[in-house]
Amino acid sequence: MKIIKSIVVASFALLLVSCFGFTNKEDTQKEATYVPQEHTEVAYFASGCFWCVEAIFESLVGVEEAVSGYAGGNTLNPTYEKIGTGKTGHAETVAVYYNPKEVSFETLVTVFFGSHNPTTKNGQHPDYGTQYRSIAFYKTENEKKIIEDAIKQLNAEVYKRKIATEVTKFTKFYKAEEYHQDFERRNPNQSYVKAVSVPRLNKFKKKYPQLLKKSAH
Repeated sequence: MKIIKSIVVASFALLLVSCFGFTNKEDTQKEATYVPQEHTEVAYFASGCFWCVEAIFESLVGVEEAVSGYAGGNTLNPTYEKIGTGKTGHAETVAVYYNPKEVSFETLVTVFFGSHNPTTKNGQHPDYGTQYRSIAFYKTENEKKIIEDAIKQLNAEVYKRKIATEVTKFTKFYKAEEYHQDFERRNPNQSYVKAVSVPRLNKFKKKYPQLLKKSAH
């Protein structure tokens, strides 16, 4: 049976969180008490389901926190249900809080392109729609150049000019509902996580073992 991360799944997940307590007290305190340090910088990437993307970036040395949310559109205060319609312009996006002394923006871009299929215009299997499109956000001209140089190289050496990733000026990030945060780690037995998120994370870990935290799950 094909797994579809849809509005129905979202509503069911919300019900599970409310009724069965997916988020425990320790996790809530961890998320509530994270405070970026003076050195911390933030990068933003969209490449399919944010449960998957968040888990990948959180496994990297130098990444202090990764937060699931929405960006890339014009709709104010988007919700999971609203972006599921594909009409808000937003994509599921992850904010990556990182220490530039430990991991560079260039490395984050390498991880971004190396952990999904950037040639798919709107989606990553099994999730399709504009809300799952590939976007690399930039805040400075230097970040834009790093992204565009990576695309140029990958188009020439790997993807034969088929990369569909959008290179977009960052404007606004909306944090997703709390039950989405650390979803893969907190819900290892959830069907989508077992069938999609964990295999995608494991594939990434096998590809970039030198970038992983020792504590990466």
